Amino acid sequence: MMMTSEWAIILDEADALCEMILSSEPANTLQEAYKAVYNDAHLVEAIHAFGRMKEQYEDVQRFGKYHPDYHTIMKSIRQQKRELDLNEKVSALKLAENDFQDLLDEISLLIGKTVSEAVKVPVSNPFFASGSSCGSGCGSGGSCSCSA
Repeated sequence: MMMTSEWAIILDEADALCEMILSSEPANTLQEAYKAVYNDAHLVEAIHAFGRMKEQYEDVQRFGKYHPDYHTIMKSIRQQKRELDLNEKVSALKLAENDFQDLLDEISLLIGKTVSEAVKVPVSNPFFASGSSCGSGCGSGGSCSCSA
């Protein structure tokens, strides 16, 4: 591939877009929420404990209710998940992640529409899926109205 002035301009614009994304409010909020969660030693230990419990949960899922610790592990993982979900720092991190993902989805849709109206852009939020050329059908289990 030859490097032309057009490619150089595209690369410069991509770098500028990357800088704008990284300096955006959702990115800053995400970084702050991430730091708040992972600078809390007690919370980090709870997350690691949940990860270990999740491994046991996956083992139990292989055998189902016939596993000797089925009820104990199922109850314990639900309690740990609920404790993490109710933690203010964790819920703030989840909200920040969703907001940042929405920003990335919007940008992806704008870039896709700039290239062509027929470009199919996967998005995580159903609100943005209506702006996509494939509606809500592609990859979501619904009937697709795309004309490929």
